[in-house]
Amino acid sequence: MKKYVICGVSNRALEMFIKPILNEFSKENQIVGLLDSDPLRFSICKEKYPKLEQVPTFNPEQFETMIDQTKADYVLVTGRDDTHVDYILRALYKQVNVITEKPMVTNAADAYKVMLAEAESKGKVIVTFNYRYSTFHRKIKEMILEGKVGRITSIDLNWYIDTYHGASYFKRWNRSREISGGLSIHKSTHHFDLINWWLDQRPEEVFAYGALNYFGENGEANPRKESGRYCGTCDVRNNCSYFRRWNPRIGTTTVRDDHLLAGVYEKEVPYTNYRPDACIFDEEISIEDTYVAAVKYDGGSMLSYSINFSAPYEGYRLAINGTKGRIETTEYHEPSRIPFEYPEQKIDYYPIFGGKETIELVKEPGGHGGGDPILLADLFLGPDPARNYEILAGAESGAYSIAVGEGVWRSVAEKKPINIKEVLYQKTDHQLTKF
Repeated sequence: MKKYVICGVSNRALEMFIKPILNEFSKENQIVGLLDSDPLRFSICKEKYPKLEQVPTFNPEQFETMIDQTKADYVLVTGRDDTHVDYILRALYKQVNVITEKPMVTNAADAYKVMLAEAESKGKVIVTFNYRYSTFHRKIKEMILEGKVGRITSIDLNWYIDTYHGASYFKRWNRSREISGGLSIHKSTHHFDLINWWLDQRPEEVFAYGALNYFGENGEANPRKESGRYCGTCDVRNNCSYFRRWNPRIGTTTVRDDHLLAGVYEKEVPYTNYRPDACIFDEEISIEDTYVAAVKYDGGSMLSYSINFSAPYEGYRLAINGTKGRIETTEYHEPSRIPFEYPEQKIDYYPIFGGKETIELVKEPGGHGGGDPILLADLFLGPDPARNYEILAGAESGAYSIAVGEGVWRSVAEKKPINIKEVLYQKTDHQLTKF
């Protein structure tokens, strides 16, 4: 029986981890502690899952006490991004394993600290990059390993976040680079890790352009320049295109947020110091909502990447070019939010000298393209012995994805190429024994 403590009782923790531990994986796994800075989250958690009624709760200052008292085998880190590094380092100091949500931490300096700490600890770090586990992404990995494309020369990845999802990042704490690392880290680490994993190469250098085009006080759809508004009380929200797109005048106006248990705009969100409806046009917003980047890898591959956080639909277009062929696929994500007919996702393979081959796959149930349930099985039952390649991500993978993300926004700010090793292996005051 493996024992887990949850650090950060977020909605992600409630749905993605606590629920399956209590149900599908309860024979092998047990939750023995809950930690959060907001006591109300404990009440909501225990009301939702009565099986946890007797599980002890702790505040962040009681982390070591929690580990000693519960004899936990794993610390599950599911709180706000900027809290991750503290819990990871403290867990490693206590020789305890860590499972953390992505991004592992919010900056490359902290990522390096985690790598150093892990090297000095009996504990190990797992980063839950569930995009690796999607049916299509695993198939692409297998095609690469089979040599279908030969030596990979370049990858084109264009990602689109729709107006509902994209705006949500600017309503919450994600809008702060200090807290989230900016969207090139909070969101794009998903994508950079996927590319790094497919290539099995390390990124060396990145050059990027970026801008704040849609959100912030200069956003073209801003109905009035004034900071401090909230959608729930805003007197010009019906003049806001983003609000009207997802909140019809007739019907219930709900906050559909996968990171929050929340209810409606018209009621105060109960959590302490957390509202999911801050104005997307606040003057304090300074992170970018559009990126175009080029990344060079140590094995000779190159990545052309772009992401837009205010698109008419959600999904991506991918092409992988190699010395023996090309892979293409297009995904349309979140069907309920797409206002037009669209094709089902397939993988097209083009040999350099030959005819096109189209691969259709059985879609697996679950979030992130069917990846979540398979990831959970690997986490709580152990890696699938039938799989002949590595898929669970560790601290180094987490660190390199963050280093690319930081390289992106630094390149935008400094208007120059950024060396990934210089970003990641910078001087640090890390001392594992400081706790």
